[in-house]
Amino acid sequence: MSSTRKSRYLLGTAAAFAALALTLTGCTNPGTADPGAAPAEGTQQTAKASDGPTCSLADYKGESIDLTDAVVGFSQSEKEDNPFRIAETQSIKDEAAAIGVKKLITTNAQSTLSKQISDIQDMIAQGAQVLIVAPLNSDGLEPALAAAREKNIPVITVDRKLNATACEDYVSFLGSDFVEQGKRAADQLIAGTGGKGNVAILLGASGNSVTTDRTSGFVDQIAAAAPDIEIVAQQTGEFARDKGQSVTEQLLQSNPEITAIYAENDEMGLGAQAAIIAAGKVPGKDIQIYSIDGTRNAVEQLAAGSYNGVIESNPRFGPLAFATLKSFLAGDPVGQDIVIEDGEYSADNAAEKVGAAY
Repeated sequence: MSSTRKSRYLLGTAAAFAALALTLTGCTNPGTADPGAAPAEGTQQTAKASDGPTCSLADYKGESIDLTDAVVGFSQSEKEDNPFRIAETQSIKDEAAAIGVKKLITTNAQSTLSKQISDIQDMIAQGAQVLIVAPLNSDGLEPALAAAREKNIPVITVDRKLNATACEDYVSFLGSDFVEQGKRAADQLIAGTGGKGNVAILLGASGNSVTTDRTSGFVDQIAAAAPDIEIVAQQTGEFARDKGQSVTEQLLQSNPEITAIYAENDEMGLGAQAAIIAAGKVPGKDIQIYSIDGTRNAVEQLAAGSYNGVIESNPRFGPLAFATLKSFLAGDPVGQDIVIEDGEYSADNAAEKVGAAY
């Protein structure tokens, strides 16, 4: 059973199009930014204050472990071919090295649930005493969680929330408020469009809380605050740039009245931007683009006037994840839901804040 103690946890011409296309060369090349580079000052995650339920080592029935004498496993869910995943994995590796973790084992499930299950089970077999997991989906990891629980191995989940019980199936979730992200993206779009227009939504991958919550937050806020905005299409782009581009191409053909796009991550937004150019329109002007993440490529396009708004989703979980584990393994209660504070980028601050992007 989880502890009932509460804590405050702060832890229009062809030439114009050609020129625009030239400026976008970097945004269509994932290699232009270095998401694995050391983050700029002020970019570390900060946990929001919380008086929610906590979990302690005694609650979890685990053993006290010194991280400098521990084997830690990190299970990454998706291919590290997008800035978020690259920065996330690098942050875990960097912090493990910084605090002197005895051994860090890293795996990548390559967007395959069965592989993530076997990855986690294999790390346990290799002697992992602590696990940090970036779940692929909100459901389906039960066999891996059961294997960890059988040995009372603490599991911290990051980024995507599991449909499981905190302090029983895992210790804590660290991540953003995805509903709030969707709501804030809607607020940016409403302000940028004057509360009028026809919007298409590029949905993330199905089966996880990020997509569900970013969609509901956005749709509910549009309905509540902007009755003159019509959502004319919703289609998944699988959080991928190429899929975001191909889906947007189809949507613009079937819905030429689209005036704005909400993409549930930056990669799909950048794909949409390429599709808008291919359709002979000017991104950021003829069709506005709003997305969530805070990648350097998207923020640079925002600063250039070819994008309209980005809500941050900070992937640098390393320091907060290991600080949480250190407290937990020392016997202190930690929050079951540790929600981080996310910033946002707009035309007014993008040039100044691009150094904080990843």
